[in-house]
Amino acid sequence: MKPLTITFLLLTIVALTNCSKVERNPPNIVIIYADDMGYGDLNCQNPNSKIPTPNLDKLASEGMRFTDAHSSSGICSPSRYALLTGTYHWRRQHGIVGAFGKPFFKDSDITLPQVLKSKGYNTACMGKWHLGWNWEFKNAPSGEVMQWGSMQKFYRLEDIDWSKPITGGPLDRGFDYYFGEGTINFPPYAWVENDQLIKAPTEEMDIHTIGFETKEGEWEFRPGPKVKGWNPYKVLPTLTKKTVDWINTQEKEQPFFLYFALPSPHAPIIPNDEFDGKSQAGGYGDFMVQTDWVAGQVLKALKEKGLEDNTIIIFSADNGTEAYAWKRAEKYGHFSMGNFRGLKRDVWEGGHHVPLVIKWPNQIKAGSISNELISQIDIMATVANLIGIDLPENAAPDSYNFEPVLKGEPYHSPLRETTIHNTYASKWGIRKGDWLYINSPSGGHREPPDSFKELTGYTDFDEPGLLFNMKDDSEQRVNLYEKYPEKIEELDKLLKEYCKTSH
Repeated sequence: MKPLTITFLLLTIVALTNCSKVERNPPNIVIIYADDMGYGDLNCQNPNSKIPTPNLDKLASEGMRFTDAHSSSGICSPSRYALLTGTYHWRRQHGIVGAFGKPFFKDSDITLPQVLKSKGYNTACMGKWHLGWNWEFKNAPSGEVMQWGSMQKFYRLEDIDWSKPITGGPLDRGFDYYFGEGTINFPPYAWVENDQLIKAPTEEMDIHTIGFETKEGEWEFRPGPKVKGWNPYKVLPTLTKKTVDWINTQEKEQPFFLYFALPSPHAPIIPNDEFDGKSQAGGYGDFMVQTDWVAGQVLKALKEKGLEDNTIIIFSADNGTEAYAWKRAEKYGHFSMGNFRGLKRDVWEGGHHVPLVIKWPNQIKAGSISNELISQIDIMATVANLIGIDLPENAAPDSYNFEPVLKGEPYHSPLRETTIHNTYASKWGIRKGDWLYINSPSGGHREPPDSFKELTGYTDFDEPGLLFNMKDDSEQRVNLYEKYPEKIEELDKLLKEYCKTSH
């Protein structure tokens, strides 16, 4: 046989072997989703940060960090729905799922875990769900309590059949396994594993006498049933251990998808004692240090299990930071929102402009930074494309594939035609290229205190709407509404066209 023929055969065998390896070992997917974390809480993107985040900074140095990434909403449940379906939340609803609320999903929704499961992935959800279940109610809520200035109805122990499986949750959305507390500040205050409570509640949470103290702010608890002796300070450590244990049961031959939805640094702000004083930003800063540590434990477990090199790790947050950030900025000089205007709930940039880091060894250039406008709803189409999955025609309708950005390949920018910013039905924003239009004189749903306005120099606007050039004015200080009427007309028309598709 000729030498060239032998060489050709050897190369063919190597190529086929490599192809079979790719088919046998598609990458694992891990999403670590923080709760109410501001853009400026990630140390590596805040030069004046008072909070060390060494594990997340290291993750950013090993992957790609996005400077213009957004959640679908400025609040919890809608952003989670959007992330897991590649669909704008406002196509379904604007508000969060309340205590014992119905599922956010319709059964016709196609989720990322469902798609991955159909391709042989082992799928797990850990932590905060906050997307609803179908509880077995015996009757309407029979409890009443004064909270936030009015009487609130709530479900008592006897109003619910605790013996029945809880349908409509993670297991019905494509996850093989779930472990979590549902939502840390909502009842039931109990652990859920798969579709069952590990232990049924026997007491009720007294929202006026919790039995513990927070390290900053209020408890934010809603009234309702709890397991006897429920200790909120044990929630984050328990979730961390369960997640690490689950990772340690995984094998290289079986691809998996892990969605770890942290309850932190969302209120109640309750860092464990060993994290007290680890930041220079009070209790919240210490809770962020613990949040970073938790992410580090997940990354460490992946590495020690030998899974790191074949795992796509995505870190982000569901929305911006809570209103406690105003006082934090004044007291400690730490701006959780970074240089952005607004907080959680707002259509202002700080409500939805969130951290986003993606790492995939040998595939995404380490230490790279992208300024491309990206939404979390793009994760579904991108992940599917990265691992070679063709999404069903009606799946992820608002999701864009940004693989070229991750791979450093040529692409047309902006990748997205537009991005819609919205929390509640009363205010909407639309971003197209560098331009952002908000159909209201303010992007806020709450007014910051005068002391914060004085500290930052922010002023109110009198015009009926807002127009900003985000390239030149990311802090949203100069309203160009009256200067560019043709741009207002263009963006307002485009916004209305998008909203017509809401259902």
